Amino acid sequence: MSQYIGDFHPDAHVKGFCGCNLIALICSNNAAVFCAVSLFNIIVQMYKVFVKEIPIILSTEKNIGEHYTTIPLKQARFKKLVKKINNGELLYVNLYHKNAEKLERFLRKKIKVVEAAGGLVYNSKKEILFIRRNKKWDLPKGKIEKGETHREAALREVIEETGVQDLEIRDFLKTTYHVFTRNDKFRLKITYWYEMFSDYDGPLIPEPEEGIKKVKWKNFEKSQKALQDSYENIKLLFPKEYLTTHPNDRKSEV
Repeated sequence: MSQYIGDFHPDAHVKGFCGCNLIALICSNNAAVFCAVSLFNIIVQMYKVFVKEIPIILSTEKNIGEHYTTIPLKQARFKKLVKKINNGELLYVNLYHKNAEKLERFLRKKIKVVEAAGGLVYNSKKEILFIRRNKKWDLPKGKIEKGETHREAALREVIEETGVQDLEIRDFLKTTYHVFTRNDKFRLKITYWYEMFSDYDGPLIPEPEEGIKKVKWKNFEKSQKALQDSYENIKLLFPKEYLTTHPNDRKSEV
């Protein structure tokens, strides 16, 4: 069970927190409701906003580690913090507020937001679809167009950037956050990620207009290697066995 409950679920929390079916819990009995609410209350809610691969943490927990400087949310000057990280002056920072609802609201208020959607795509061989862009292995994603739902945008972007067909969405994964620069101004990209499936075995076509050089299906071992040359927010989408090369940590199925 993930401790990062701060992820916004664009499908209206159909599965409830942590993927639990809250409707089933509520219909069961009062004890189940109590357990669900109690569990929700004790889990720390946390966002990771990446700046040059370094996370700014926003959390409901005041103390998250001895290396972290904790700053109350009301005192935080977000753009100044981003500049310090870009300049190598700051590595560990936790922005704290006891009210979880104010964490993402703070982000959206302090910096202009660009919303995107994308997919972690599996095939029947349990391979994963990667793209090569900006000298890094990445996953297909792109900006949500006006009038599109998150799901529609995710499907469209994956198809456009890779040429894959016969896509279906299996589940919502999580939301990631990272800061980038456009026209010398900071922007916050919020990306909604979906687990997808396709049995397509035709040619894969990179989208050169988006700077994509390669599109590849990668098996477990090659995915592990690709993630060593990828982004920290992309690694958040993968099960932990993909992030280690120790054979004892590898699972038999994806």
